[in-house]
Amino acid sequence: MKKFAVLTVIAIALVGCGEKETVQSVDWYKEHAAERKEMIAKCKDNAGELEGSPNCVNAQQADNQSVNARRGWVQPNSIK
Repeated sequence: MKKFAVLTVIAIALVGCGEKETVQSVDWYKEHAAERKEMIAKCKDNAGELEGSPNCVNAQQADNQSVNARRGWVQPNSIK
């Protein structure tokens, strides 16, 4: 039983050791076009795993806002 408990603790500890990526904001991606394009390409290459990640969502949102700004479109005020 002790071996099982020790193995369980080790397994849980190793799960928490995963690489954590820094989440960038939409504004950050708007200011860093090269990184935005790189992240969007990375997300499209691995859509099943990364598509819903915060960085993919923020990079795509920043790209959408940049494209709309170039076209002269503005964001409507949010309804409160």
